[in-house]
Amino acid sequence: MAIILDGSGLSIDKLVRVARHGEQVELAPDALERIRKCRSMLERKISAHEIMYGVNTGIGEFSEIVLDDEQVKEFQKYLIYNHAAGIGDPAPIEYVRGAMTGRINVHAHGHSGCRPEITLTLMEMLNKGVTPYVCQKGSVGASGDLAPMSQVALLLLGEGQAYYKGELLPGAEALAKAGIPVPGLEARDGLATINGSNLLTAMSGIHLYDMERWLKQAEITAAMSLEALLANMKPYESRLHEVRGFSGAVRSAGVIRRCFEGSDLLSGKVKTRVQDAYSMRSTPQVIGAARDSIAYARSQVEIELNGVGDNPIFFPEDDIALTGANFQGSPVALPMEMAGQAITMVSVLSERRLNRLLNPALSAGLPPFLTKGAGMFSGMMLSQYTADTLIVEQRILCTPAAIASIPAAADQEDFVSMGMNTALKNAQILDNAYGILGIEMMGAAQALDLRDFNPGKGVDAARRRVRETVDFLEIDRSLAPDHTAMQALIKSCAVLEAVEAVTGDLLGA
Repeated sequence: MAIILDGSGLSIDKLVRVARHGEQVELAPDALERIRKCRSMLERKISAHEIMYGVNTGIGEFSEIVLDDEQVKEFQKYLIYNHAAGIGDPAPIEYVRGAMTGRINVHAHGHSGCRPEITLTLMEMLNKGVTPYVCQKGSVGASGDLAPMSQVALLLLGEGQAYYKGELLPGAEALAKAGIPVPGLEARDGLATINGSNLLTAMSGIHLYDMERWLKQAEITAAMSLEALLANMKPYESRLHEVRGFSGAVRSAGVIRRCFEGSDLLSGKVKTRVQDAYSMRSTPQVIGAARDSIAYARSQVEIELNGVGDNPIFFPEDDIALTGANFQGSPVALPMEMAGQAITMVSVLSERRLNRLLNPALSAGLPPFLTKGAGMFSGMMLSQYTADTLIVEQRILCTPAAIASIPAAADQEDFVSMGMNTALKNAQILDNAYGILGIEMMGAAQALDLRDFNPGKGVDAARRRVRETVDFLEIDRSLAPDHTAMQALIKSCAVLEAVEAVTGDLLGA
């Protein structure tokens, strides 16, 4: 069933369905009527020669230069040429599709002033699988993602490049093969396509979707390590977290308890310590804090997905155009800095539990580095090195971009969000997090195989799924393939699916 875009109700989950899974979209009929009404107002104002930024004036430092009628017709084309100034590798297709979805939802409010043909063409491109080639770098996150969105807008001129059915083609050819007419760009159309933080917002929404699932697997992995380390389970009782009141910690402790159901550790058959180290007993508080941070970031991103990020903004009911800065990416960039830091924080906690699994002084009787042939073999000693280098890179990437504004456009644009840098950093932070968690999970599975008791049913389901991907480390072998396979396993969420098959839905826990 197609997802209806009407300016409201575009959740991150719906965004991912369109961007990643190719679900069809439709423009709500009342949204199309709002777009037409706004365009009619704009055309009346153009005919009356009313001065409107970016319609019959230049942009940025040239905003005081008024264009004549002939220039107004051509200006949008040159605006897009000038702004299509990115650099480097292409953005993944799902990011670009997400940005296009968000831009259609902005237009659906009826405040952007573009022709309906522009919005409908973007929608057809989504539904028929034509995705513009967009350089990933070039946006400073205000006035929106101008450089990458301009490469989207090149398609509306029948130019640029686009992916279609697995091929990278000239834009005109991709559109023709998909049966999509080239709408061209008339007054306001170009700026209405590019003047919002749509790419960084789409990237952030997709990252949050994946971060939430990564955190769930962080809880599963923690449960595996805690079992292997013979943890005292009192720190996971619900009453303990309820009296403090943080919802993330309450939910995190609940997930871990669910994974432990059926464990000998809960029956008293296995002796445990009176009190464990912080990396063991603080897990719900730490992952819970990350949950709460990411929940806040989700709320901000979904506001942006359903808001009017544009400039100028037209109000047909009042017959007025207002210029402002609703393109500014800071409302998304700042919470997404926190989201990246939250994932890094939980990654550090993961490495500390890995350290306890490997260190014979801390592992409650497990063999050194989880090998039965210590001395001849080094077991998972070097796995910790790999996790450590990934964490150091994460820490470097946690340096905030949101405070790194550099003025541009002759100081007319003297504060920008640098939100695209935040989004690019978060992609790398998350990729490293898959690797770090995968290494801990691999170590936990190894440790559980060395124990002689019944683990929780959720923990055992995770262990068995790991064993479908990597073998028990009986004697030393190159672990690079195992590390890479575990990274891919975490990214796929296959462990989460395996655990939920025996515990029920953990996402709602």
